Amino acid sequence: MTRHGFLSVSVSLLMLTGCMVGPNYKQPDVPPAPTFKESSEGQDGDGWKVAEPSDTALRGNWWELYGDTKLNELEEQVDPSNQTLKEAEANFRQARAAIRFNRAAQAPTVAVAPSASAVRSSANQPYFPSSLVNNGSGDLTLPVDLSYEVDLWGRIRRTVRASREQAQASAADLETVRLSVHAEVAIDYFEVRSADAQKQLLDDTVKAYSDALQLTKYRFEGGVSPKTDVAQAQTQLEQTRVQASDIMVQRQQYEHALASLLGKSPARFHLAPIPINVQAPRLPNIPVTLPSELLERRPDIAEAERRMAAANEQIGIAESAYYPTLNLATAFGVEGTSASNWLEWPSRFWAIGASLSQTIFDRGRRRATTDSARAGYDGSVANYRQMVLDAYQQVEDNLVALHILNTESTQQRSATASAEESLQLSQNRYAGGVDTYLQVVIWQTTALTNERNDIDIMRRRLEANVLLIKALGGGWDTSQLPSAGSARPVPIRRSSP
Repeated sequence: MTRHGFLSVSVSLLMLTGCMVGPNYKQPDVPPAPTFKESSEGQDGDGWKVAEPSDTALRGNWWELYGDTKLNELEEQVDPSNQTLKEAEANFRQARAAIRFNRAAQAPTVAVAPSASAVRSSANQPYFPSSLVNNGSGDLTLPVDLSYEVDLWGRIRRTVRASREQAQASAADLETVRLSVHAEVAIDYFEVRSADAQKQLLDDTVKAYSDALQLTKYRFEGGVSPKTDVAQAQTQLEQTRVQASDIMVQRQQYEHALASLLGKSPARFHLAPIPINVQAPRLPNIPVTLPSELLERRPDIAEAERRMAAANEQIGIAESAYYPTLNLATAFGVEGTSASNWLEWPSRFWAIGASLSQTIFDRGRRRATTDSARAGYDGSVANYRQMVLDAYQQVEDNLVALHILNTESTQQRSATASAEESLQLSQNRYAGGVDTYLQVVIWQTTALTNERNDIDIMRRRLEANVLLIKALGGGWDTSQLPSAGSARPVPIRRSSP
């Protein structure tokens, strides 16, 4: 081959390696949502507000918005200790290693296989002619083999790109797990505090009912009240004691859940009682962005989008099977019969060649593979769009929950104050001999129910507030994904002090 011919072939190969079969990825459209439906209902005190460009509330350690030092202490233990989070981080490292594995196919493979052998042939073998009889031979070989598949149709490049996109999806999955675990810690913590508030209320009520029972006994012994009043007071007291004991089952279960989230056994974890104060200041207002911005802030949506991009690459990989495969191979080295002539110049050998292979008939196997890849991509698109709809729903659900619970909280406080006033009046009327003790029991039950509702509404408001933060992505955005070119590791963050 002439010099010009060699250059022409080389240029042609370089041009061919720039070809890529299969569709180019374009992010699909999503169901439009110009604004959140419930955003028009928001008011101050609901626990959220419309975001402004200067808002920086949802950044990093979002749980610090609640101003609870114990919650902050628990959240700081999540990243280094939670086992689910460690599993997600290991999955990301595995996906990142797959990039290096697939990228290796873009370079030639070089292998060596040195060998030394000696063979002695029998002098009695039937040689024809007999003059060729010998007494064995020795062989020393040092071969070097090089093989390389020319990426004519982009199969290798698409495989590398798909692995990068899978690694980005795995990084987004890690952030989804991190957000979910931190949110679950906050929710379980507020559940414990709610149970502590219920226990404190019931313990105080037991004391008040004990005093009421003693009063009815005095009145019975003085002949003022019938025996039924004592029985009613005793029944009311014992029922409340049962409720005070039963609330501890729920409290302990949430404490055990916290221990598991923090990577500890329940036996080695204890959270001192910290009752919720229903008269506490309003919840922190969470800035709510436009629905279009939600696509950039939710790690689970980013994960679905990256897996969709990887599924698109699989179509090109499948279609490349319709085209020929070009492999280059060369071998060179030295071979001798003894150590003295092994490395001499005449002992050299070499071979070079190229092979072009093309499947002629496979009874529809390539078509089935391509159809499967296209179906996989269509399924990932549907999953992505459904995930976006679910994200819209989660934000809307928690916006309306915060708005309605804010109104409900005001209404409940009025009802509780009214019930407590009615209980005081009924107790005074009973002490004055105007009403029976049955009226006192009725208002005791009503007042206690309303007081417990106060605590429960505060718990639900706190949980809806946390879930809104989670639905908004917890301050995360797609700029935190590793770059597509390197998929650098995303370390498990350590909470800053």
